[in-house]
Amino acid sequence: MSILTGKYVILRALEPSDVDILYTWENNSDIWCISNTLVPFSRFILEKYVADSHLDIFQAKQLRLMIDRINNEGRDETIGAIDLYDFDPMHKRAGIGILINDDKNRNQGFASEALKLLINYSFTVLQLHQLFCFIDCDNTVSLRLFEKSGFKITGKKEEWNKTPEGWKSEYMLQLINPGSGQ
Repeated sequence: MSILTGKYVILRALEPSDVDILYTWENNSDIWCISNTLVPFSRFILEKYVADSHLDIFQAKQLRLMIDRINNEGRDETIGAIDLYDFDPMHKRAGIGILINDDKNRNQGFASEALKLLINYSFTVLQLHQLFCFIDCDNTVSLRLFEKSGFKITGKKEEWNKTPEGWKSEYMLQLINPGSGQ
């Protein structure tokens, strides 16, 4: 069994066929506030991004994996993406972000399993010392997801992000690899 395969999801590398789904997700202005996106992505840029996705995390300083739901027959449907970003090899840390795109796939345990798989990969294969993330203080679902996986709130940035609803504060959460030592 692969380190990136769970009971309900598999994390896999980007494929050229993912451009269409990425184009839809990245251009959904409803989620731009989560990813701090201000402008749409062109198909050309996404095709280039996917073409360059073969670069390892040490070159690209990021890693995006697609989340596929699996059933008894194998891979069923691509339901989201999970990212490592701002990879810092000297300090052995990276940011982590996750998207489960469709409401029908939320609160089913898919994000939780995908997060656990990526944490395990990050700590055992990449040998990172820590992972971090930033979550809007009002996003109780994401806070619960990350806290359930062992992340701790370590800071709060007051009125950090400007949104159409006004200024929003966000938490910084960290997860230290218990096996990383010095």
